[in-house]
Amino acid sequence: MEVLARAYGDEALTAFELDFLSNGERRKHALGASWQVPFEAVEPVRPFRWDKGTPGFAGWYYSATVRDHVGYESWLERDRLILLDRDPQVRAISSQSFWLHWHDGERRRRHAPDYFVRLAAGQAWIVN
Repeated sequence: MEVLARAYGDEALTAFELDFLSNGERRKHALGASWQVPFEAVEPVRPFRWDKGTPGFAGWYYSATVRDHVGYESWLERDRLILLDRDPQVRAISSQSFWLHWHDGERRRRHAPDYFVRLAAGQAWIVN
């Protein structure tokens, strides 16, 4: 990991790993080695649950931008998704595209951000 940190010039780029599904296959890359991954085209890393009696308000929103359904797990996420879908800068949206893994000094942690958003100019937003 130290060699990668020197190669990328920033230790944070190697301190975090991204774990995602591509064509049904699980892949793991250091954050700094993930710039070229098209996260807007990967599968969600965990399922959306809407069983009766479970907390939250999960569902699928049909996005005009994506021309497909995008998952959400709450009213807040759905409302954010609607705003992203209306933003002219947004070219692609995917939900829970990867697990972000890191070590906090005491134990390993992971988190799946709500949305990966690709902009017209090629940049990306992570919305959580």
